Amino acid sequence: MAKTQDLTKTMQDMMASFPMDMSAMQDAFKTQAALAEKMTRVALDAAEKSNEITSKWTKETIAKMNDLAKTKEDPADYAKSMSDFASSAAEMAAENMAAFAEVAKKVQMDTVELMLAAGKDITEETTAAVQKATGEVTAAAKKVTAAAVK
Repeated sequence: MAKTQDLTKTMQDMMASFPMDMSAMQDAFKTQAALAEKMTRVALDAAEKSNEITSKWTKETIAKMNDLAKTKEDPADYAKSMSDFASSAAEMAAENMAAFAEVAKKVQMDTVELMLAAGKDITEETTAAVQKATGEVTAAAKKVTAAAVK
């Protein structure tokens, strides 16, 4: 009966001839983690500012409602009070929506800036890793070729 050839040693020798540099993978992981940290900071800053806007808007609305709830002497004063509340509510809405738009604009600008910087970093790291790998593979191939010729 024919024995199956054990290729374990052959595969180990072949893999040893083409060493893998894990520092490139570690650098890529570190770059990704740094980008994730910066993106998280952008998102949390936006959430904090949005919360501040919402809180301020709520406080202002409640203050205006206190004025609305006060007892009036003349029935016409109730209509005027309601009209004033509606006007101030519309004004507050416009101001606060503009504030939310500014937060969104800042998030967009920060995100684009981070992505451009990350793209540049990744391109530089990839170029360096490919050049290093090319040199190592060329050296290993020459070594294997020289050993095969002997």
